[in-house]
Amino acid sequence: MRVYCGKDYEEASRIAANLIAAQVIMKPDCVLGLATGSTPIGTYQVLVEKYKSGELDFSKVHSINLDEYRGLSPENDQSYRYFMNDNLFNHVNIKPENTNVPDGLEKDAEAACKKYDAVIEQSGGIDLQLLGLGHNGHIGFNEPADAFAKSTNCVKLTQSTIDANARFFANADEVPKEAYTMGIGTIMQAKTVLVLVTGSGKRDIVKKCFLGDVTPQVPASILQFHPNFILVGDADALGDNFNAFL
Repeated sequence: MRVYCGKDYEEASRIAANLIAAQVIMKPDCVLGLATGSTPIGTYQVLVEKYKSGELDFSKVHSINLDEYRGLSPENDQSYRYFMNDNLFNHVNIKPENTNVPDGLEKDAEAACKKYDAVIEQSGGIDLQLLGLGHNGHIGFNEPADAFAKSTNCVKLTQSTIDANARFFANADEVPKEAYTMGIGTIMQAKTVLVLVTGSGKRDIVKKCFLGDVTPQVPASILQFHPNFILVGDADALGDNFNAFL
């Protein structure tokens, strides 16, 4: 495990963006696993800046997103396809046909999951997977469970996750209760996994995930076993835990 600590959100975001940029520069046709939510927005902003300054070329990059709400169309401004277009894809030269997000409108959950697993397999594998970290330790939408999910699956979101996402919707009743998400087994197959975590509210779960026991009740804890795992956080999130990683 490698750990980088930025003094604040902006510095942590820039560190994460620099690591992703290095991947693109080293392998222009790389496959990036991408995440949504409020945490990676700053990272995407830095990547857009680097593209506009001529430092990065996304023309050969392929992307595979972690998840999508079940029941939301790509045009819905709360869908993760919309989020990615708005925060990254529309501002760089990545080809739309090279970007992949689960089909939230596919009503047949089994079909949707099999289709996305096939997309991932056909990509040749993910070179770098970016992850956020839920307050309950979820990665993607893989919630605490009795076993680690291996492949793409349809999950019922926990109340804590629904509550955390409610701020993006007009009211809590509008928050989807299910989502399609890449499985933890697939995440673990990525060549590099990069977790970005910020804010004092994540300090306890960071300690539980990366300094505690490995258990499916704390999904991100499995990353302790990944051979090339990078944790990037700000001082608020890592806090006193940072010295324990050294």
